[in-house]
Amino acid sequence: MSEDELAAIRAKKMAEMQQQAVYQEEEVRRREQENAQIHMLIMQILEPEARERLNTIRLTKPDFARAIEQQLISLAQSGRLQSKITDEQFKAILQQVTPERRNINIRRK
Repeated sequence: MSEDELAAIRAKKMAEMQQQAVYQEEEVRRREQENAQIHMLIMQILEPEARERLNTIRLTKPDFARAIEQQLISLAQSGRLQSKITDEQFKAILQQVTPERRNINIRRK
């Protein structure tokens, strides 16, 4: 390979890497905007105590917390929420959404 070919390959590779870096930056920025919008909506939907409970859930089960947030946002956007959700109401919602646990008993003979 000649010097010119190597330089062309390097330039092409560098351009691809720069384009990928720009794409990644845009993706991170878009996710941050989405998270900020979700956070603002949750602040409007939940009372402070209920938000604290949601944050605690987020620490242990992030996917479950994300699903709850999406459900709350869809309820609010559809107009089915008339006021902010209190901690007691949030507990009731969580009990409805949380699947029942099955008790498994092991008996030794």
